[in-house]
Amino acid sequence: MPLLFHESFDPPGEWGLWHIDEPEPQLRERLSLFDREAEQLARIKGQERRREFLAARLLLHEMSGRDTRGELVKDEAGKPHLQDSHFFVSISHTGGYSAAIAHPRPCGIDVQRIVPRIRSLARRFVRPDEAIHLQEASELHQLHLIWSAKEALYKAYGRRQLDFKEHLFVDLSGYDPDRGVARGCLTTDTLCQEFDLSFRQYADFVLVGAVARPNP
Repeated sequence: MPLLFHESFDPPGEWGLWHIDEPEPQLRERLSLFDREAEQLARIKGQERRREFLAARLLLHEMSGRDTRGELVKDEAGKPHLQDSHFFVSISHTGGYSAAIAHPRPCGIDVQRIVPRIRSLARRFVRPDEAIHLQEASELHQLHLIWSAKEALYKAYGRRQLDFKEHLFVDLSGYDPDRGVARGCLTTDTLCQEFDLSFRQYADFVLVGAVARPNP
């Protein structure tokens, strides 16, 4: 398994990233699917998406350290939960990579390929108080970090009806690609929750993990 990393995330949380280079049959050999998962996989079209589906679940199991894999089930809002675990979990995948995070507090993860066209979409998800921290030399990566962080916050929230500009804020005021930390905030009419963000930048993709800060 080409595991790029598996590390602690605000212990006892963990996160990991896997580069998928195995063919589907090899992944299937290492992963015993539950009936519902097998039904989900059967509905997925496209070899790449099927490999991502399998790899994300295998990564999560490898991270758990358990002998017997727990089923990854989704609630009515589509948020994944690992059966027989008190940890929150989140998974993500993009062309050739799968990522996962697990933590006792609400968490989310997102991995995104770098695409130049994000600049034309930025006005849809970047707020003015976020845009002021964009740096010319690193703008492309920062835009992807903002988008990816908001995807991670959305997944941690686990419910729909969130507007990425109105309800989600990513603070890159202290942006340092070598430190790889930031702050996020999710605000609705009934909730204000701050998150710790960790990120990794690569040549062609970014990865962001989010975990809710403890309530004071």
